[in-house]
Amino acid sequence: MTNALTLMSQTPLIDGHNDLPWQIRMKFNNQLNKVDLYTLQNTHTNIQKIREGRLAAQFWAAYVPCETQYKDAVRQTLEQIDVIHRMCKKYPEAFMFATSKKGYTVIHKEDIMDAFDQNKTASLIGVEGGHSLDSSLGTLRTMYQLGVRYLTLTHSCNTPWADNWLVDTVDEPSQHNGLSEFGKQLISEMNRIGMLIDLAHVSERVMNQVLDLSKAPIIFSHSSAYAVCPHKRNVPDDVLRKVRDKNGIVMVNFYNEHVTCSQIANLSQVADHFDHIKRVAGYHIIGFGGDYDGVNRVPEGLEDVSKYPALVAELLKRGWTSVEVKAALGENLLRVFGEVEKVRDSMTGIPPDDLPIPYEEVKNDCRTGYGYLVANSAASGWSFSSLITALIFTLNCLSV
Repeated sequence: MTNALTLMSQTPLIDGHNDLPWQIRMKFNNQLNKVDLYTLQNTHTNIQKIREGRLAAQFWAAYVPCETQYKDAVRQTLEQIDVIHRMCKKYPEAFMFATSKKGYTVIHKEDIMDAFDQNKTASLIGVEGGHSLDSSLGTLRTMYQLGVRYLTLTHSCNTPWADNWLVDTVDEPSQHNGLSEFGKQLISEMNRIGMLIDLAHVSERVMNQVLDLSKAPIIFSHSSAYAVCPHKRNVPDDVLRKVRDKNGIVMVNFYNEHVTCSQIANLSQVADHFDHIKRVAGYHIIGFGGDYDGVNRVPEGLEDVSKYPALVAELLKRGWTSVEVKAALGENLLRVFGEVEKVRDSMTGIPPDDLPIPYEEVKNDCRTGYGYLVANSAASGWSFSSLITALIFTLNCLSV
């Protein structure tokens, strides 16, 4: 354990996914004034556990369920983004929001390292599920401005532009054969603005399409190895190799069902996923993506966020070198961030994509369509057929 703690004092542990903000929503309706994050119980995460676990940087999930799609997903997601910002403001001695700016360039590595040097947890935001965008590139860009640094393309439902992982089971049919044309637009726009593309929760077809399309490395923020546990939320070996070729990262999930495909798992079995990914694609693509507070079963020995050092110690026990461990702790993610930002900087001359998704792909009873020609006709009270009828009537009158 001493060697593990030494390495964690030298390199920041960056975790890809934690759902504490959703716990604050469900337990307190986002009333952060009623919460003491030092003593919060019945969660995997509080400030004391964070410090014991040497958690140096965390992507907090701005998650809302699929049932909000076509309803109030954007509002609820903005409220989750807000509560993450308020966490950082309420506990500035513990958290530091990671969106520093040097001129016009956002440099996340420097912000994360600054927080690490101050013994604070660098805090970043990931939006978990493309349904949170309501199929809007403007919403994507606005969320980036609010500090969102990755988007998980789907959760456990299809969006109007991408298929989710359930398509690879018998539970849900494919709607897009992967990505629609708008989905491909979105990948390009994420490259342009410098937002990380997260492939956790997508179908295998989407994984491969995005790996082919994206100019920047991608991430799996909380997924494990399919060969070790054949759950469709995990990453197949051929995709692991494509992630390696793309210089991306797979951040290993601790949820029991993704570790052992059963309700029971232990720390050693999580380490098996690290070993397998390293063997298939190399240590350069591995990270930590615990999924704490987003799951109801975690492995024995990894009961909460305080237990990260035990997993690091297990990797060292298995023969991982200090170079390999430090890469998995945080250096791999910092490299990915840097490469994503290089792609962003190379695209500065490209204007924002403002071509909207076709109206017929998103039309529903809870959505207005201002700006679309067909929607304008409907909004003014005239259907296409009624306009034709009125035109014929006018022509007949003129001919009299």
